[in-house]
Amino acid sequence: MRQYSVTGMSCAACAARVEKAVNSVPGVDSCSVNLLTNSMGVEGAAGDSDIIKAVTDAGYGARPKAKGNDAGSRQAVEDELSDRETPVLRKRLIASIVFLIPLLYLSMGHMMWEWPLPPFYDDNHVAMGLTQLVLTGIIMVINQKFFINGIRSLIHRAPNMDALVALGSSAAFLWSLFVLFAMTRASADGNSDLVMDYMMDFYFESAAMILTLITVGKMLEARSKGRTTDALKGLMKLSPKTATLVREGTEVRVPVEEVRAGDIFVVRPGENIPVDGVVTEGISAVNESALTGESIPVDKEAGDNVSAATVNVSGFLKCRAVRVGEDTTLSQIIRMVSDAAATKAPIAKIADKVSGVFVPLVILAALITFAVWMLLGENIGTALTRAIAVLVISCPCALGLATPVAIMVGNGVGAKNGILFKTAVSLEETGKAEIVVLDKTGTITAGEPIVTDIIPSDGTSEEELMILALSLESKSEHPLARAVINKASELKVEGREVSAFTALPGNGLTARIGDKLLYGGKPDFIRSKVEITKETEDKAAALSEEGKTPLFFAEDGRLAGIIAVSDVIKEDSPGAVKELKELGLKVVMLTGDNERTARAIGKKAGVDEIIAGVLPDGKEQEIRSLQERGRTVMVGDGINDAPALTRADIGIAIGAGTDVAIDAADIVLMKSRLMDVPAAIRLSRQTLKNIHGNLFWAFFYNVIGIPLAAGVFIPFTGWKLNPMFAAAAMSLSSFFVVTNALRLNLFDIYGGKEKAGPEGRSKNEASAEPAEISKTLTIEGMMCEHCEMTVRNALMSIDGVRSADVSHEKNRAVVLLSHDIPDDILSSAVEAKDYHVTGIA
Repeated sequence: MRQYSVTGMSCAACAARVEKAVNSVPGVDSCSVNLLTNSMGVEGAAGDSDIIKAVTDAGYGARPKAKGNDAGSRQAVEDELSDRETPVLRKRLIASIVFLIPLLYLSMGHMMWEWPLPPFYDDNHVAMGLTQLVLTGIIMVINQKFFINGIRSLIHRAPNMDALVALGSSAAFLWSLFVLFAMTRASADGNSDLVMDYMMDFYFESAAMILTLITVGKMLEARSKGRTTDALKGLMKLSPKTATLVREGTEVRVPVEEVRAGDIFVVRPGENIPVDGVVTEGISAVNESALTGESIPVDKEAGDNVSAATVNVSGFLKCRAVRVGEDTTLSQIIRMVSDAAATKAPIAKIADKVSGVFVPLVILAALITFAVWMLLGENIGTALTRAIAVLVISCPCALGLATPVAIMVGNGVGAKNGILFKTAVSLEETGKAEIVVLDKTGTITAGEPIVTDIIPSDGTSEEELMILALSLESKSEHPLARAVINKASELKVEGREVSAFTALPGNGLTARIGDKLLYGGKPDFIRSKVEITKETEDKAAALSEEGKTPLFFAEDGRLAGIIAVSDVIKEDSPGAVKELKELGLKVVMLTGDNERTARAIGKKAGVDEIIAGVLPDGKEQEIRSLQERGRTVMVGDGINDAPALTRADIGIAIGAGTDVAIDAADIVLMKSRLMDVPAAIRLSRQTLKNIHGNLFWAFFYNVIGIPLAAGVFIPFTGWKLNPMFAAAAMSLSSFFVVTNALRLNLFDIYGGKEKAGPEGRSKNEASAEPAEISKTLTIEGMMCEHCEMTVRNALMSIDGVRSADVSHEKNRAVVLLSHDIPDDILSSAVEAKDYHVTGIA
């Protein structure tokens, strides 16, 4: 998608006009114009010159948005995002008020409340009229932009909001000018009674007040609109400006634009990492909250990846640059957020259709209002007043801003929490999901098998079994071998050198130590070499039922024991599944694993349905079938998930997954936490709710306001609307819509409630609902990761437990509770699994 900056737009009618003009250009496949950011996204083969010409011919200006990662391009992008409109409008407003105050004093203060005037004006009503004319003229010159843009839009036969303001203000001014000429003639004729009558027909103050009040609204709107892009501006400011490279053994500080892939750079404590890279030397903790929203620093050592804009907290790191410029993770995030802002949500089409014909219909309504009141016998001043009120109360801006401001703020909230929506469509549609499909490996589980159980046979110790297993597995390239090697390293066990090593694909391993023959692998393979007792077979079956893979090891014709390996479930998976179900969604687990393993994992996670044994090319077909039952979201991380992510109504990629999966997805979760899936759905639903509220206000305001201004209610209720109050209402309508959208910043996407004040809750909310509670359990008896998982699952099964952080090394579990849970319930759940709770704090 190519992006352009568009100038000259003032309301939804302008955006609709630009969109229609560009869509008519040959070679343009689609075009979406964003009034909020004054930007345009275009897809297709049409050239820049043709697109810019179409915009220019429509009466507006356009230029391609800045690209690249050099200092000039970055500064250009930051300039585009900066709020340059508010300072200009503030100066216009101050100047307008300076001249409006004496105008109101003359026209209303003296006439209505008999405030004193200089002797020069005593009985000199023509002089008062001339003074009002001059003051109003000055205010019209100060706010000439309304007239320039309005007249231009009328010339191009595409009237916009500025045209309504210009017509309303001009009508009041010209009528007052006509009255002033008539008064001058009556004064020359000595007809003092007629002069006094004419004094009551001046509307100079209305013409000036309309312009001033709408400038007030425009300034408030611009200021609020500036705040909606805070998230994107914040991301831009994170980009480091310099890097310290190592060249020929010497450290050299250079602009970050000069860093190339393969360069070696160093980062000291407290410094930002300049580009994406790989640690080659050093150990440190890195704060990645700028990208992921996760405040806890992540430990880094040689071989680990680091990202631009993250902060080195403690140690010294030497790294090799891998991705620079526009390829860094930060640049990709900025691009995603920016592209999402340039796209248009489907719900916006309703407002677009109305905005395209809104202003001409309002002008027609004003003419009808004038004609009807004249036919009813009212004087021209009254009829004109009501026609002007119709013109200035109508607000197409509120319609045009209703959707994009909410989309922009919603995208910003997501980005701050590590949830990146690629398009406005994905932000709108995610909340409509009915089924969530979760890939197992890497999504529900960690994707890295670990040893969960070590079960030696009689006459063999755990250490001897691990030495035997390590001696065999250290020669293997199988993924499960890595789990055994890591466990041996953790236990500080060293293997022995083997000879005659042979890997038998699909069965196991054989090798020799001296004259002893070693075997390792599947039960069927080992059963053909040694005898396996019924008791051992039962233990292996029980492990399989738990979703673990039992590896058998034998030495010199005798079974040495079993080591169970499992891809353990992620800590937050059960909680995330529970929250998805609470949101009314059906949760399905999709995996290529066998039925037994899949059911074991699915049971721990708490999913509603399990689809197992699915080949990579079959996942896409399963998504098709599920879509027949409802709107489907697919969550995955691997290359084999890409077709399913593309097929699903919404694809969500885990950030730690493959580039192919991320490219295929509509949403990317930077923190790689499954808990962000329900958070994304909550945010989508809240954003859609906000859009509905904005659209309701925009339509309701105009449906009620226009008839009120036209005087429709006068025969029934006597309600009338002065053009000045109509202008005030118009100026505040857009401000209301933008301010309502900014409330999304207060929404807690993890708790589903709106935060208020510095504590995130209002006083009433805080008293009605207690804040999240943390408790720490001291537990004895935990020996390994399997114990941790057992305790964690036991605690997560309790209603009200939000999360459980369990450590067998520290003999403790830290639980976060949505409400207070008695200590005996927590301890009973743990002790039911044969562990002992010694204290709860």
